[in-house]
Parts: sequence; C-alpha cells; structure tokens
Amino acid sequence: MRTRFAPSPTGPLHLGHAFSALTAAHLARTLGGEFLLRIEDIDQSRARPEWEAQIYDDLTWLGLTWPTPVMRQSDRMPAYRAALQTLWDMDLLYPCTCKRRDIEAAMSAPQEGVPTHGPDGLIYPGTCRAKPKPAHMPGGETLRLDMAKAVAAIGKPTLTFTEIGPVHTGTHTIELTKAHETLGDIVLARRDMGTSYHMSVVIDDADQQITHVSRGADLFEATQIHVILQALLNKPVPTYHHHDLIRDAQGKRLAKRDDARAIALYRAEGKTSQDIADLIDTPLLSPL
Repeated sequence: MRTRFAPSPTGPLHLGHAFSALTAAHLARTLGGEFLLRIEDIDQSRARPEWEAQIYDDLTWLGLTWPTPVMRQSDRMPAYRAALQTLWDMDLLYPCTCKRRDIEAAMSAPQEGVPTHGPDGLIYPGTCRAKPKPAHMPGGETLRLDMAKAVAAIGKPTLTFTEIGPVHTGTHTIELTKAHETLGDIVLARRDMGTSYHMSVVIDDADQQITHVSRGADLFEATQIHVILQALLNKPVPTYHHHDLIRDAQGKRLAKRDDARAIALYRAEGKTSQDIADLIDTPLLSPL
C-alpha cells in the first residue's frame, strides 16, 4: 500500500500540515506500506523554490523520509494534457469564458431547492455549455466537464468509494443522477494553469499507485468529483482516509496565512519535533 502527503510550496508549513503528513506516514507504517511526498506546484504564480526547500527541511526535522526523486506537478503537464485530451475526444469537455462575477450574476435568482454551492464552490449554471465547440481542444482556456454527458458515459446510476477515516467511516455511494445538480460542470483546466487540482490529483494518485489517500476532512466532499474522473479515465479508486482538521482556539481552520503557527517558527523558538507532536496529539514515527 502507498500513502502520500502533497503540500503546495506557496507558504510555510503549519501545524495542520504536520498533522496531515504524520497521519499519512503513520497510516503507511501501520499497514506496512510506503509514504510518498508530492509537490503540488501547478499554481506557478504562487509557488516559490524557497517554500519547497522549507517543506523538505521541516518534514525531515519531523523525522519523515520518502523515496526520491519527488514528483512535482509542474513537471507533469503532458500527463494532464493527455487526460484532458481523452475527455475532449469523448466529447465531455467544453471551453468556458465565464468569470466568477458572471457566474454570480447568472445565479442571482437561484431556483428554490436547488443547491448553489458544491465541493468546488459555486455550481456553474452552464452558460457556455451550448456554445459551438472548436474542432480541436484549445490551449490556455478554461475547460469544464459536461457533467450530464459524463454521467451518461459512465453508464450506471451510482459509484462507490471506501472511507476509513474517523469522520466518515464506511462505504459511500455517489448518486450520479444528482451529480449535475449537486456538483455541476467542474473546471478541469484553468486558464492560468493548464490543469486543475481535481484533474492533477486524480492523475498523480493513479500514476504513483497511491492505494490510500490521506488528507483533510475539508476535501471529503470533493472525493465525489475524483471518483467520477477515475471512472471516466479508467483509473483505480483508492481507499480514502479523511482526517480531522487542526483548528485554533476559536475553531478556525489553520491556513498558511497563520504564520505564527508555522513549523519553522516553532523550530526557531527551540521547540522539538516531539513538542509539535504533542501540540497536534499525534505520534512521531520511531525508526523501524
């Protein structure tokens, strides 16, 4: 079995990252598997080499090890492009020129009982879906998945995935007949990136043969999107483990802007890796 920790080099690692990394590594150790590190740097406008270097330094300080070379998403654009081309050839993608304000304006009078938000934010109203499509998949444009066509291509009413995390343990069923309404036409390639989180994470997990995806509970609902993409692209469905989030005293989820809780600052104050483990109430890994 294989787990992974996949941070973005866009800021300092904080206590939540330490909890996530140690949880994934502990899961691999418990199940006799392998822990991998992946750098999710598709957002090149925000990724910085100094933050990537800090990731390696902080995780090593925490006692974690991983195989090298480390997968970096910025090196994998051809793989994402190939997956997008597959979906384009299946007539499941379409270009979208809408900006967020356009979507908000189109949804200014939502239908009663119809959800307005899904795992990927505002549920797209389909403004560009009926526009004529170019003969070839365009580059440098936003591409959306036509969810109704995707569901038809899958050809069955439900998909399932297994969750072993503490929050949502059990087998979960995705009602595909409701996916168009509850998920909408998800963005799979962003104009400024050439891919999206949903597309890249599905391709990367499959290519790295990740069997157990360990990540925060805030991504649980997005698992529906990933399982749908796995079905369309004929990729294996991992077992999922969504763990609790580390929050501050006010119950707010920690984020990279919370520099006061950065691992590097704790280290500078003389804290030990065991101090960090105690703060987040998770065990450090002892050598085998």
